[in-house]
Amino acid sequence: MPEEISASGAQVLAAHFACPACRSSLEIVSSESVRCHQDDLIFTRVDGIWHFLAPERRARFDRFIQEYETVREREGRGSEDAEYYRRLPFEDRSGRHAGDWKIRAATFRAFLSEVLAPAEEKQAAPLRILDLGAGNGWLSNRLARRGLDVAAVDLLVNARDGLAAWTHYEQGFLVVQAEYDRLPFLDGVCDLAIFNASFHYSVDYGITLREALRVLAPGGQVVILDSPIYRDPASGEQMVLERQACFREAYGFPSDALPSENYLTDGRLRALGDEFGIRWRLIRPDYGLRWALRPWVARARRRREPARFLVIVGSATSNLASGPAEPVPPGLLGPRHSERFPK
Repeated sequence: MPEEISASGAQVLAAHFACPACRSSLEIVSSESVRCHQDDLIFTRVDGIWHFLAPERRARFDRFIQEYETVREREGRGSEDAEYYRRLPFEDRSGRHAGDWKIRAATFRAFLSEVLAPAEEKQAAPLRILDLGAGNGWLSNRLARRGLDVAAVDLLVNARDGLAAWTHYEQGFLVVQAEYDRLPFLDGVCDLAIFNASFHYSVDYGITLREALRVLAPGGQVVILDSPIYRDPASGEQMVLERQACFREAYGFPSDALPSENYLTDGRLRALGDEFGIRWRLIRPDYGLRWALRPWVARARRRREPARFLVIVGSATSNLASGPAEPVPPGLLGPRHSERFPK
């Protein structure tokens, strides 16, 4: 008999793991491991992080992870101070990327008021949320503080800018290394699938969206935060070339290990909506007057169109999920911190 596993937060999501290769249910082997009998695979939790990259997929991401971590480290991301993480996105205590976090904070406020709060009002039980591209877990922490059932999903597991930063937070949430084209969850397990400044890393938006729709419960929503969107595809292509040139000069590589789509356009978004039966709602956060004037300044200076960053909310007209997850006994969580977030 497998040993019993104690739970603390994220109970539904933790108990609805699936094999990322075949999507079948997994057997609990111990508090730190689960097994797929069909593929004869064991997935384990190490230092609080569940590792769900299938063996044949790990090599695919090695170069991407190495280059991404190199860039982020050189940019000075992360901190040794736990309070740095807990105050995100509203304060960058490092002082190194305050402008970036100002944008993320405005996006987060718009998401809270226009998406999350209305969804909470409609549902009595805590929302079940996948934070896809969670990075250091700041969004998962904010959502867990509201009593929601959250899983932070990312490829990066380092302690400064990846999933291992979960130890800095006072709330418990599920921490999972996985790719978001092969999510290790059963069908219909979540109410919100949030791409947290990560959708543009997708190699194929169609594949990525199909997988997000699979794990959505009926009435669930896909949310895309902080991915660049353009009206003219040529502007997006120019942005990619500029970024690659900048990275070559600064780091010695163009940071193109994955053939990501890199940006959205209005036309691409409409086509995806038509293909998958998704109704899109676009929410424009208030980034301030200077941000609002950027398109006018670009036209005056004959520069390319600047990217827009919107809260993009998709509701499926015909859900691919099989149904909502049911309440279950013990989940598979890491430890939960007891200290309270300072006011």
